[in-house]
Order: sequence, then C-alpha cells, then structure tokens
Amino acid sequence: MSDIFPKWTNRLPLQIAVGAVLVGTALTAGVTYYITPKYSRVGYQPLQPVAFSHNIHAGQLGVDCRYCHNGVDKSWFSNVPAASTCMNCHSQVLKDDPKLALVRESFQTGKPIPWVHIHKTPDYVYFNHSVHVNRGISCVECHGQINKMDEVYHAKPFSMGFCLDCHRDPAAHVRPLDKITDLDWKPDTDPVKAAALQRKNGEKFVHDWKVQSLQSCSTCHR
Repeated sequence: MSDIFPKWTNRLPLQIAVGAVLVGTALTAGVTYYITPKYSRVGYQPLQPVAFSHNIHAGQLGVDCRYCHNGVDKSWFSNVPAASTCMNCHSQVLKDDPKLALVRESFQTGKPIPWVHIHKTPDYVYFNHSVHVNRGISCVECHGQINKMDEVYHAKPFSMGFCLDCHRDPAAHVRPLDKITDLDWKPDTDPVKAAALQRKNGEKFVHDWKVQSLQSCSTCHR
C-alpha cells in the first residue's frame, strides 16, 4: 500500500475527523448565537433602575410617545428623556414617592439615570428613526405593544429578515401619520376589512410619500 499512497495519507483520517469536529463546533456556535433569541434578544427584559410603566403612562394616561422621546421624528435615534421631563409632572404628582428618588436626585444633580439599553442593532447596521416615523411606520412595528408593558421587553427579533419583510412590502405596514403613536390603532375592527383597507391605503401612502422599497446591502450597511 505504501507504494500506492504517500505516507502523509496515514494522517488523513485523523485530519478529517478533527476538521469535522471543528466545522461542527463552528456551525453549532453560529446557529446558537445568530439564530436563537439570545442574538435576536426577543424576550430580553432587564431590571431598570426606576420602575417606569409604559402601560400607565402611554396606555392608561395616553401620553404621546414623543413627549418623552421627543427626538424620534427628528433624529436617527430615539432619545431617552432627561429627568427634567419626568419632573414636569412629578414635581406635583407623586412628588415624594420613594420609587422616584433616583429621578429627583438626577434632576437635582444632573447625573443621568443609568437606564439599561434594551432595543439596539449591531454597530454595522444603520437605522434612522426619523425616516421611518415620518413615512408612516409606527413604533409598534418594531417595538410591539409598548403601551401595554409595565416593564419594557424586546418584543421583535430585529433580524435582517425582519427588516427585509417590511422593506419588501412597505404598504403592509405604513399607516396615517397621525396614528404613528396610537399603538392600538387598526384600519377597522373587522380583520378582513382591516386587511383590505391596509392594502388600499398603504399602497396610496407608499405612492404619495414616495416610500422606496430599498433592499440593497448599502441601505443598512454603510
């Protein structure tokens, strides 16, 4: 046999086995990290330094999202409100509540509240909030029913496929601009009529607002 095969082939089975283990390990790690909720962050719900309930503020009281996140329709990012915004109300409402001690301290000292960042995209992804908000994409499309959350959690996957689904068919997602922050809004209470109205009005909005169905890599990866 040595006259037919060179000596290095004696090591070939071991090399193949080692290579298979390495490739299998890499694939397993990749799938575990990139395809599971650990990467997409779905369900991620960190404990925040102040127990702020969106259900109470945005849901029960009807506070517009833009009152606190007042840069969302003007900037690429949605700003976290300063303590002064909170104190516009809480200087009178629950002004001595111990749960708001950190807010009062932040207001007095100027030291930011250490909120835990929940919704974020990778550094290699470019996303502009104002472009989407001003073209009929509601907060609920990416963040879910924030107005029903006592503690905010990561509701949507933020995967490339998730974004592309919307980019391929924006008419299925756009809504009237005055309904952007009305997270309970539906075109109609009847699901069949709602779907028909969404398609009809959505296509009109896409045309009138010149919404582009951008799907090239450079749209998000710049």
